[in-house]
Amino acid sequence: MGVELGRVKSRIQVLDERLKDLGVTQARWTTMVYLQQGGEGLTQRELASLMAIENPTLVRLLDSLEQQDLIERRACPNDRRARRLYLTDGGRDFMEVLSVRANELREGMLEGVSDNDVEVALKVFHKIMENAEKQK
Repeated sequence: MGVELGRVKSRIQVLDERLKDLGVTQARWTTMVYLQQGGEGLTQRELASLMAIENPTLVRLLDSLEQQDLIERRACPNDRRARRLYLTDGGRDFMEVLSVRANELREGMLEGVSDNDVEVALKVFHKIMENAEKQK
């Protein structure tokens, strides 16, 4: 248990390093992941809520993703003020690359770890999170 947590890189940090050549920051690719998993066609407000961030923060991220031609905003037919968000073809290509690299990273990190060990670790993690919720 003597591991220095400050020196241990998270999977997110390692994945971010592996995506640097694509010119997209962690904040940007995380936004794209939320958009893809939340379902394309979300409004900016819905995506901000899903990501638990303020709308102005999201707008800056979306502006940069749109400039990189990774997402597009389309008018919402029911609300002229709202914009719906979609991945572009380039955005979908990027997400495929992200998925491949994330899977490669996951496989490397779990090398030599049995499915049973992963299952036990997840049970322990869930128990810790359950106990943390009780502390509130």
